[in-house]
Amino acid sequence: MTQPLAPDLDRLAQLLLRLGDQHSLPTLTEDVADLFAIEADDTTMVLLVDDPKRAPEVWDVAVVLPEVLATLRNPPISAVADLAASRALAARYDIRRFPSLLFRRGAEFVGTIEGMRDWDSFGPAIDRMRQSPVQRAPGIGIPVRASTPDSCGGSPA
Repeated sequence: MTQPLAPDLDRLAQLLLRLGDQHSLPTLTEDVADLFAIEADDTTMVLLVDDPKRAPEVWDVAVVLPEVLATLRNPPISAVADLAASRALAARYDIRRFPSLLFRRGAEFVGTIEGMRDWDSFGPAIDRMRQSPVQRAPGIGIPVRASTPDSCGGSPA
């Protein structure tokens, strides 16, 4: 028998369903979140959410985002990640604040917009991300430096 969701998580699940039904923002699960970006020919945007008790701005962004997207001349291909997919994507891209908008082009990282924005700045920020070049994703990889005898405390032979 499954345990019922906490009231806020149940309301969040209902909100995610409504975003899909009323605003054509599909909910991505962890197993399809990467396919969503890779199969797109353009910039994708995924709303990452968290438990609303920890991140109450999730409610605000989820309500405002469809309205902002409707005002854009050329909105990005958009979706919302469920809790598990949001956490997995946040860990991969070193995202520490929820809600966040994750932008990718194919498998490449473009950038993020974290937290709630003023209505007037949200649309332009999304447009800037659509036009931004891909970049190295934060938190991925370790910078490699050439080792010299001096850097290890040794002396040249």
